[in-house]
Amino acid sequence: MINQIVTVVTGLIISIISSTGYLGIFGLMTAESALIPIPSEITMTFAGYLASIGKFNLVTIIIIGALANLFGSTLAYWLGRWGQEAVVRKLIKKYGKYLLISESEYNRSEKWFRQYGDGITFFSRVLPIVRTFISLPAGVAAMSFWRFGIFTFLGSLIWSGILAYIGYILGKNWDSLHPYYQKFEYVIVGGLVVLLAYYVRHEFNKLHRGNRGK
Repeated sequence: MINQIVTVVTGLIISIISSTGYLGIFGLMTAESALIPIPSEITMTFAGYLASIGKFNLVTIIIIGALANLFGSTLAYWLGRWGQEAVVRKLIKKYGKYLLISESEYNRSEKWFRQYGDGITFFSRVLPIVRTFISLPAGVAAMSFWRFGIFTFLGSLIWSGILAYIGYILGKNWDSLHPYYQKFEYVIVGGLVVLLAYYVRHEFNKLHRGNRGK
């Protein structure tokens, strides 16, 4: 069943990008970050493949992917900021099944935001599931919109770049890694956890040295 759904979604994405070009990439990546379940793994790797055969420019599609993610995430951010938590949870209960988002997944993204603060809006762009939902708790928490925008764009630029480059390198075999994407994402998560731990330790040591100097 899931394989059939993936096949249908893949065909739809291919059709949209093939017929509308850069605009299609922007629309699909915007939709993904605006909580509509359209996998960027398919969108950007296929776009990367088209770049490898000269249909697109690789740098251009990466920038478009990042800008589209920023735009879609901004919509979700303001939904959280204007609607506040009660409205967000009500919408998830009512429409979450259509967007493939559950309360538990929202709770997870909220927990990550509370635990790691503003910086998670950067790291979450390459985290499975959380990356598309983190904008909601960021908005609810009234995170600085400029910090949100900068972190989201930079994280999205990295994610879009990784996926597009994979499609570019694989060429016509661009879809061969789809069964392994989740494992691939967890490898990235592991690396980011190490970097985050290093950052926290560095900040703690700096604060500790500052306190000793007083």
